[in-house]
Amino acid sequence: MFAGETYLCPGCGKAVYFAEKVMSLGRNWHRPCLRCVRCKKTLTPGGHAEHEGSPYCHVPCYGYLFGPKGELFIFRIECAHNLSGPHWVHLLSFSPHPPACHDL
Repeated sequence: MFAGETYLCPGCGKAVYFAEKVMSLGRNWHRPCLRCVRCKKTLTPGGHAEHEGSPYCHVPCYGYLFGPKGELFIFRIECAHNLSGPHWVHLLSFSPHPPACHDL
């Protein structure tokens, strides 16, 4: 970049000058404009995820939008294998049905 040359910030569309730029995703941004597309949290260059050229925070947004899909089951297990009494179990399952107690 030559003296006086500017780039447009992908976040706000305004000129980014050398003293105020941060580089991320191959483009120059104003520091406050580098934000998660979903939750608007301010991000640091190299410390965020990217999807189709847009920045996302790793947790929770990128994982929620683009991570594996499943259902969260919370259920009580009581069976002969559990002699110490019932327990509450939180299980992320990639099946529409919770597993049987002998599968745990």
